[in-house]
Amino acid sequence: MGTVLDLNFLKIQVENRPELMTGGDNLVTKDMIIKDIVEKYPYTLPVFGQFNMGCLGCSGALFETLEQGAMAHGIDVDAMLKAINAMIEKNQ
Repeated sequence: MGTVLDLNFLKIQVENRPELMTGGDNLVTKDMIIKDIVEKYPYTLPVFGQFNMGCLGCSGALFETLEQGAMAHGIDVDAMLKAINAMIEKNQ
């Protein structure tokens, strides 16, 4: 059984944010806000865990880009970005 993350703080309201509902070839980029990535692609949460980026419950996730968060934790942002986008492609 995996870890359960409480993401209620994100107040996911995709129906009120049409920009989060776009699909297709719109993959994650380094300059995207972590919260927006998780809202748009909730199935990428395990990737964040694989990279030991368990800070999704902290306030940094609300305003930091993927690159900023990765750098703050000493994570290779390019490797993480590749893994996130692979997960998105797998789930589309």
